[in-house]
Amino acid sequence: MYDFRKTHTFLVIFGLILGVLLALLIGLMVGSVKISATDIANRIIDKISGTALDDSISRIIFLSRLPRLISAASSGCALALAGLSTQTLFKNPLATPSVIGISNGAALGAIIAQLVSNKLSLGFFELVPLCSILSGLTTTAIIFVLSRKSIFFGYSLLLAGIAISSICSSIMTALLYISGERLQSIMFWLMGGLWLTNWTSASILMLLAFLVLIILLFLSPSMNVALIGEGPAHNLGLNVKKFQQLLLAIIAITTSLVVSVTGVIGFIGLVVPHLARLIIGTDNRFLVPASALGGAFLLIVADTLARTLASPAEIPVGIFTAIIGAPIFLWILQKKISQTYT
Repeated sequence: MYDFRKTHTFLVIFGLILGVLLALLIGLMVGSVKISATDIANRIIDKISGTALDDSISRIIFLSRLPRLISAASSGCALALAGLSTQTLFKNPLATPSVIGISNGAALGAIIAQLVSNKLSLGFFELVPLCSILSGLTTTAIIFVLSRKSIFFGYSLLLAGIAISSICSSIMTALLYISGERLQSIMFWLMGGLWLTNWTSASILMLLAFLVLIILLFLSPSMNVALIGEGPAHNLGLNVKKFQQLLLAIIAITTSLVVSVTGVIGFIGLVVPHLARLIIGTDNRFLVPASALGGAFLLIVADTLARTLASPAEIPVGIFTAIIGAPIFLWILQKKISQTYT
């Protein structure tokens, strides 16, 4: 019998691929300097053939817009996959890395680095990612230690994460209060943005997104099993504890690396997996690639709007993701409350 649902799923994924490619093209075209699609195609062909001109258009495409767009696509993909992993870990569509404290932990490390970067031998761009990643991983380790002895690992992890996230937020508030002349730059960074990206950061983010995508595709059958509950999953042969620890490590590393480059960009990990789940269902074999593509598409669009609407000024991209994500979050919350009491 012909499987119409599978065809629908493949059409959705194909549509997302086209959407990402179109968003990349538009992102290359628009900005303070408008570039036609023909000029972009010619410059790319010349670059591949090794005859590229070193003119202003080529520099805008290859030194500014393209690495930024690749960073946006990779960051969106990684954040969406981290959100999907978190929702699988807690079996809750409202769960995100920020809920369990990882985002705030990574942001805290980055803020500390920004405040002390002038006093240490390490440069700003070396110190911020290093401190962000170390702080994010340390936060995750603390949460795991606090919750590991409970037989209800997921619930204990959630409660520990909420507590640690609150502590990190309080410390960040205190640091902002004493930050003095650095207050404006730190606040702007906290809102999230891709203005500091280059080919180095784009390459790192692209490698991260690719590795996380491959790992989660490999784990997708286990993710499906985990959704039925810890007891039944264990009875079906899944080592639930190790699987939860592996997902937690993926979430921590992915979130910390992205935050170290882009700052705090919210709602991608919440909105994209949930919308993908509504459109194609709960099978993670298809939900993983759909979430990755959806996250890439959403952040490319948000970043393009952020750098063009008020050009030559730039709006933090976190504002756009919040404008899109907050109403959807409220809708999801209202839907879950309605399901609880009906």
